[in-house]
Amino acid sequence: MSANRLIYLPLGGSGEVGMNCYVYGYGPKGRERLIVIDLGVTFADMETTPGVDLIMPDVSWLAERADRIEAIFITHAHEDHVGALGHLWPRLRAPVYARKFTGALAKLKMEDQGQDPNNVTIVEPRPEWVEAGPFKVQYVPIPHSIPESSALVIDTPAGRILHSGDFKIDPSPGVGEPWDPETFAAIGREGVKVLLCDSTNVFSLHPGRSESTLPGPLTELVAKSGGMIAATTFASNITRVKALAEAGKAAGREIVLMGRAMRKMVTVGLETGVLDSFPTVIQPEEALELPRHKVMLIVTGTQGERRAASAQLSRGKYLGMTMKEGDTFLFSSRIIPGNERGVLRIMNAFSEMGVDVVDDVNGLYHVSGHANRPDLQEMHRLANPALVIPMHGEHRHLREHSKVVEADGRKAAVITNGMMVDLTGDRHEVVEYIETGRIYLDGSVLIGAMDGVVRDRIRMALNGHVIITLIMDEQDSPLGEPWAELEGVPEVGKSGRPLSETLEEELAEFLERAGGKILRDDDKLDEGIRRVVRQISMEEIGKKPEVTVVVSRLA
Repeated sequence: MSANRLIYLPLGGSGEVGMNCYVYGYGPKGRERLIVIDLGVTFADMETTPGVDLIMPDVSWLAERADRIEAIFITHAHEDHVGALGHLWPRLRAPVYARKFTGALAKLKMEDQGQDPNNVTIVEPRPEWVEAGPFKVQYVPIPHSIPESSALVIDTPAGRILHSGDFKIDPSPGVGEPWDPETFAAIGREGVKVLLCDSTNVFSLHPGRSESTLPGPLTELVAKSGGMIAATTFASNITRVKALAEAGKAAGREIVLMGRAMRKMVTVGLETGVLDSFPTVIQPEEALELPRHKVMLIVTGTQGERRAASAQLSRGKYLGMTMKEGDTFLFSSRIIPGNERGVLRIMNAFSEMGVDVVDDVNGLYHVSGHANRPDLQEMHRLANPALVIPMHGEHRHLREHSKVVEADGRKAAVITNGMMVDLTGDRHEVVEYIETGRIYLDGSVLIGAMDGVVRDRIRMALNGHVIITLIMDEQDSPLGEPWAELEGVPEVGKSGRPLSETLEEELAEFLERAGGKILRDDDKLDEGIRRVVRQISMEEIGKKPEVTVVVSRLA
């Protein structure tokens, strides 16, 4: 019988920010019992994934071994950690564990996709344990920008793993549990074999700031603003949402929450007791009856999302509300790299309306939910692991984090998506490379990133589309001339003639020259027509459009 081994395999979140999915296994080689940590999403963009709603990790490797999965553990309720649960659970069908606030949102994710929410079990934090096959897992409260975030202590027969999840060092986070260094020191004294550690802010060299530093500046800003004020922050950061609402109330304003995610997070926070209270809110139609200086909107859309409330306000009107000259719009958030264009578009649209836009360029109105470099080093010191594996970051983050660890005299390893690592002995070893990829939610259908759907969509977006229709008679001769329909291409080419007429004439000549061998063979006919269309289009408009050929043959 093969010796048991402890393995680690990231399927998402290592080498990128978002789409977190991590696998641990213990048992004989090829028969390990498995646990999954997080099932998250990342978001599409119009340049590389037009029309795609969500992007998820490809869990094919896990699905093929679904009978070996003991459990799925969700560390916290951010979309990049729980957003794929409802979509991917049917392929894995393992018990799901989460703390109360996270679990309430996880249950909603399951219900949204028609899955039984009772597959999500609510668990208590340390000192309670969850047994899952050869694993014992403990939720350890840790501050982040959403309540009830947790690190995971994962005890195995081969040693202890500490999976940090997303975290920051904050002794007074407002809502949620504060940073408790003694807890992590105790975990370290009990012995940590491997620390899997958040790497998001490894390039930030100063200690992180507390959420408790924000209410004062936010209250001052709202108090001195004229007209209506709107503020956007991450909907999941209900500590910040509450601080903004209290700042509005202190200034004598009525509060309107705009955006489904914002309202859902506050509702779940109150239902689970994470929020002990929240200022009263009014509906948009009620706000329309009030003077503008008596209204504060708290809206979704920090990252320029086109359908979110901030973007809709920037385009004119949302739920009857409009921004006007003399109003103020606050971004109590930071721009996630890659989203700059969308956010700047909204900022400029508001500026054109005469709205004063305030962002966090001076650090007054936002603090990060992730640990900066000195805070990461504090976690390393307290946990005192034999090995640190950076996670949750692009490759440059993982590599820099590894350098920091090694400079402090500890061992580190850069492990990216698809690298299976044997952690059993004193030295880690990469033992296998698993093909990893992405799954797209395209409308209501899950498709593979390599299926060609998005690739074809991009090609059509870049080069346009031409449809050629041809009718053939019983003798395999053209019945009339072919006709061309253009989509997304210029109607007139360099010759000054309509492109459709030029294509139809060239295709008619091609059909006259073609022999019976081509005219009788649909594949050869299709290939010839495509070649003519692309050649003429290149000459006339400088592009090779996507071509669809429709040949109808009379019986």
